[in-house]
Amino acid sequence: MAARPGRSPLGYSGTPPGKAPATRRAKTMADSPLPAADAATRPQRSPASADAPVRRQTGSTAPPSRAPQQRSPVVSGKPTLPADADVPAATVRISKLMAERGLCSRRDADDYIARGWVFVDGKRVSELGTRASPTAVITLDRRALANQDARLTILLHKPVGYVSGQPEPGFTPAVVLIQPERQFRTADTPVFHPACLRGLAPAGRLDIDSTGLLVLTQDGRVARQLVGEDSTIDKEYLVRVEGQLDSRGLALLNNGLSLDDRRLKPARVEWLNADQLRFILREGRKRQIRRMCELVGLRVLGLKRVRIGAVRLGDLPLGQWRFLRPDESF
Repeated sequence: MAARPGRSPLGYSGTPPGKAPATRRAKTMADSPLPAADAATRPQRSPASADAPVRRQTGSTAPPSRAPQQRSPVVSGKPTLPADADVPAATVRISKLMAERGLCSRRDADDYIARGWVFVDGKRVSELGTRASPTAVITLDRRALANQDARLTILLHKPVGYVSGQPEPGFTPAVVLIQPERQFRTADTPVFHPACLRGLAPAGRLDIDSTGLLVLTQDGRVARQLVGEDSTIDKEYLVRVEGQLDSRGLALLNNGLSLDDRRLKPARVEWLNADQLRFILREGRKRQIRRMCELVGLRVLGLKRVRIGAVRLGDLPLGQWRFLRPDESF
């Protein structure tokens, strides 16, 4: 049996008596790709007109100009290859490239394209479904950047009894706690406005029986950073357990377990005291920690998330929330 440190006071309190309602899956700010557009085919010139001079359209029949506005775009994303490098034949939707580079979510990318706020290799793009080389330089108009800067991210200390996602009958969503009277304020705290709730969605799940740090955001970049398939952000939990755990069981919690026939990513699990473990995970399966503990003979009595990436719960009181500060990042 793995040796446990001496018992010490827990860093949190409370699991409600009785069996809690089943957890409902959180709705996140994931973006759905648009259907692929058919490639336009260029009409061929007939032999009779092959040698005819090309006439430029003028007047009312001329197509609208695609020239960029005088405003200088702000460059973001990956650098392109040198001009003389071979350009791959395959192309990718611009919105997909923008999301992969962390410029914005695919939903926001389509919005910015429709508004004419996106430039590809210096040329303004305003048609949805436009494709480009994977090496293209993508830049954003300053208005797009200002739009992103206005997006809010909120940190909530979620109590037991609230679901992180969309509500169903008998369940209360955590977003109802985002009210001015529950704001944790400091001298430089921004003022709450009802617009703070517009488009606010949880970036990750925290089940109904758990407490701790829950992130809600209007920013698709934050959502992708925290819950995207390629996310590398780790999350820290304090878990109070009941049962016996030997050294082999502790080793399995760190690496070797599977859920739903899929191998779990390696975790960091260690004893903090006689009945409390620390879990550090880089993924978030449904009720993952509780199910992991069941596989090694433990029962979870309480679970609290205390950190996401570089952002800690700290002294944020239970049931209160605050804005993510400009000097904080995950």
